Amino acid sequence: MDRVYAARRRRNGIMMGLSLGATLLGLGWLVAILAVLLWEGFSGLSLAVFTEMTPPPGSAGGLLNPIVGSLILTGLAVLIGTPIGMLAGTYMAEYGRHDRLTSVVRFINDILLSAPSIVVGLFIYEVAVVHMGHFSAFAGAFALAVLAIPVTLRTTEDMMNLVPPGMKDSSAALGAYPFRTTLSVLYPAARSGIVTGLLLAVARISGETAPLLFTALNNQFWSTNLNAPMANLPVVIFQFALSPYADWQKLAWAGALIITIAILLLSISARIILAYLSPSRGAGR
Repeated sequence: MDRVYAARRRRNGIMMGLSLGATLLGLGWLVAILAVLLWEGFSGLSLAVFTEMTPPPGSAGGLLNPIVGSLILTGLAVLIGTPIGMLAGTYMAEYGRHDRLTSVVRFINDILLSAPSIVVGLFIYEVAVVHMGHFSAFAGAFALAVLAIPVTLRTTEDMMNLVPPGMKDSSAALGAYPFRTTLSVLYPAARSGIVTGLLLAVARISGETAPLLFTALNNQFWSTNLNAPMANLPVVIFQFALSPYADWQKLAWAGALIITIAILLLSISARIILAYLSPSRGAGR
């Protein structure tokens, strides 16, 4: 018995050692990447990055136009994708829970959650850019919206399913129509999860480069024309990082740091909102 126990302890120690080694290896690479990003990013960060346009090689400049362009593209994508995702999630959770259509939509949504973003970019390129005859911010926003919809849909459906059935039954017992129950009971009860899903969707699409290469492309100049190519941070970072010019590479590091910090702040905000708007906290107040 002692020999068996000792053998088990040895195997357990070996597996624990391997697991710890794999964890440290992964964390080590993550720390190394973040350290390089912080070092290079902060060295290229200055006020000019937020106040000047992208420069030609050898000139001073900043990232004002791609920052504004990214905000516009992300905002449009959220405006397009959020209503579709929320309404689809609401239908799947409340009105078509046992329908065959719901199973099909859920299966397709799961595929889209893990689909490569470049596939979405190629799809929007074929259905929008080719027919329009040119790249545009509209096409870029549509591509980002397609990536945001699955996240919003899944979180909305999951949060609606977590609402206690008694709340819905009580509303129905008082004579409320289903749409009134959804608006006045279900959405307020699930708002923390829905808002969290929205922020996670924004974080998901903020750093996407591949779909924008096929849709919005880039613009070296200031432009708010939604029917024309628009500058955006991911594509500018991609182009500047591959260039042989040191000043462009410096701006690429600064842009990568800006996107990283923005996604970090969105993730922290999602956790704070989830904690603040949770039902238990609300009941305590």
